[in-house]
Amino acid sequence: MGGHVERCDRCGLERRLYNSCGDRHCPKCQAGRRAAWLERRRQELLPVEYFHVVFTVPHELAHLAVAHGAIFYRLLLGAVRETLLEVAATPRHLAARIGGLMVLHTWGQNLELHPHVHVIVPGGGLSRDGTRWVSCPRGFFLPVKVLSRVFRGKLLAGLRTAYERGALAWTGSLAHLADPQHFGRFLAPLYQREWVVYAKPPVGGPEQALKYLARYTYRVAISNERIERVADGQVTFRYKDYRRPLRWRRMTLGADDFLRRFLLHVLPKGFVRIRSFGLWANRGRAGRLARCRVLLAAPAVATVSQPLVAADQDNHPSDEPPRCPSCRQGLLLVVVHTPRPRIGDLVACTWRLPNPFDTS
Repeated sequence: MGGHVERCDRCGLERRLYNSCGDRHCPKCQAGRRAAWLERRRQELLPVEYFHVVFTVPHELAHLAVAHGAIFYRLLLGAVRETLLEVAATPRHLAARIGGLMVLHTWGQNLELHPHVHVIVPGGGLSRDGTRWVSCPRGFFLPVKVLSRVFRGKLLAGLRTAYERGALAWTGSLAHLADPQHFGRFLAPLYQREWVVYAKPPVGGPEQALKYLARYTYRVAISNERIERVADGQVTFRYKDYRRPLRWRRMTLGADDFLRRFLLHVLPKGFVRIRSFGLWANRGRAGRLARCRVLLAAPAVATVSQPLVAADQDNHPSDEPPRCPSCRQGLLLVVVHTPRPRIGDLVACTWRLPNPFDTS
């Protein structure tokens, strides 16, 4: 995509920087959009306790996510939304209309496919008639066992409905699931297992949880900082191992396998991974949040007068030359500039990438 080389006019330090590609899956681009998204979400926070809820699917369903990404992820987000709204509206639990923000994650630390949904939700909601705010007990949102079982039932029912409509085509290693009996035997054990649902107040408050989600709103899978070495057809990167005391470990993969794992997390074209629901649904959100603030006797939040554009300095240097990060005295001046190539040039040099779904 082109770029430039900067050199310090005092100590001679050089650094190479590249133009943004703008792709939503790029680990380098769109820092400005991420910062603006975070600031908008901060303005919507209510003065109540918040909860971080995580819905995880069994690893057996990852194969369906690979084969039918658009359908599976749509069903997954829909099951999470309907589970939260239904359980919260039940009189024995909260009897309120709630809302929140969902973000789809598909990766684990080692880049393998691990579909799960993070949800940030306030601890309460509007009563059915909209006349009062109903709060959750301190430190408790909704029973996770109930959430787990309702979520399990809704997602598996959605998969069965899609199967019966003929929306799922079966090829390759999943060809045997074209037989209804085999598909039924595939789903049956999943009804018997307890699915993992996590729900706790976020450490550091709701703003800290939003910061955590913001890191993944406009990129996926891995940051450049975790990649330590690329040489001899292999890629070495750091990852957190949550099952062992030594949390940070290193993994080395062949370049083809590294690309295969990364491309597993490239979402279908046009698929929206960040979604609001309930009180936070896009249509009428401002009015509903204003009503919540009135009921909570909270002051109205002033909107930002200037649009937030946090430029990525690594990709788009400002007119003012930046200070050298090494000597702290010199200025980094552009000494080499490579223009962004034309579309025809990009097509001519496109690599033939491996099929990310081929695990043979």
